[in-house]
Amino acid sequence: MRRLFTVLLMLLAAPAFAQQSVPEIPFVSVPDYFQYPIEMHLGEMGAVAVNSKGHVFMLSRSNVTGPLYGSIATQVLEFDPNGKYVREIGKNLYGFGYGHGIRVDRQDNLWVVDKGTNMVVKFSPAGRVTMVLGRKEEATEEHEYPHLPDLASGKVAPPSHRDNYFNQPTDVAWDAAGNIYISDGYVNSRVAKIDKNGDWIKSWGARGSQPGQFSTAHNIGVDNQGNVYVADRGNARIQVFDGEGKFLRIIKINVPAPPGARFVLGDTPATPPTTGTMAPGSPWTICITPGPTQYLYTNDAFPGRIYKLTLDGKVVGMLGQAGRQLKQFNWAHSLACPSENELYVADLNNWRVQKLILDPEKGRRDDSATR
Repeated sequence: MRRLFTVLLMLLAAPAFAQQSVPEIPFVSVPDYFQYPIEMHLGEMGAVAVNSKGHVFMLSRSNVTGPLYGSIATQVLEFDPNGKYVREIGKNLYGFGYGHGIRVDRQDNLWVVDKGTNMVVKFSPAGRVTMVLGRKEEATEEHEYPHLPDLASGKVAPPSHRDNYFNQPTDVAWDAAGNIYISDGYVNSRVAKIDKNGDWIKSWGARGSQPGQFSTAHNIGVDNQGNVYVADRGNARIQVFDGEGKFLRIIKINVPAPPGARFVLGDTPATPPTTGTMAPGSPWTICITPGPTQYLYTNDAFPGRIYKLTLDGKVVGMLGQAGRQLKQFNWAHSLACPSENELYVADLNNWRVQKLILDPEKGRRDDSATR
């Protein structure tokens, strides 16, 4: 019986490898879509979200205050469906330090995940704070910076997990019952589950590379069936769980980088890495489309592509590349997908959000014409 259980566990843990022959999805990046005052400047674009009315929310690491290192750099900027600037939300908020994630729930509440203050803050559609999860360290305390390379290598033990506290959280998602799932994230390497009232339910995960373990749980999403998808970036995989944390499967994107592809930042290795943050197919993001037939969008930093997957892990299309021009991305850090063929990309190191319109039918027509 023990041998049978071991075999079953190995089958579950076997990654769902995506096929290598993947069609390119034709798309456009709408130029100069967002309109804001000339005196306003964006910073690193941490995340982007869209509500039911088509308003777009940028999480920009801008309006920097404080010292050069350890400064505060977080703004939430709202734009209307035509790309016109509306307002800033949460200006000078106590819980803002170094924003990492932004999402909109089914009721159009806005949630901001702050890696710097270890907090998750919920805003009403009007822009008022209505819930606070986690706690920022007091200003009188002496902060201890974790050394992530030592954590990753096992030189130092990870800190113990504490209920209701986070350690560099990254993202947030919800199931149909309103339960909250937080990827907690860089240091804690776990997923936290909290009920709709803010009461702690449970957490799962630890640092490592085995099924159910994480090396930077960087993004999170929940499908219509309540399954939880985690971008396990450092392990170059997506892990799928049920709502109680039961491990279901691994999705690996096995699409090689094209010849001549280069890192936008840093030295390009002679042989592309097979795991880690910069490996081809290593997922930085999770965005699951609405509607009865759902797709999952994610992206890598190298070679800088966005991938469209079915929920069982099959890659059905890809688009984009690394770079600094329109239709190129310099570490896409967050995706919003209000529909299957409309994407908003938080283009981190290009300090912008790009609005993309996909045309998969054009790709199929072009393929037919060449046959």
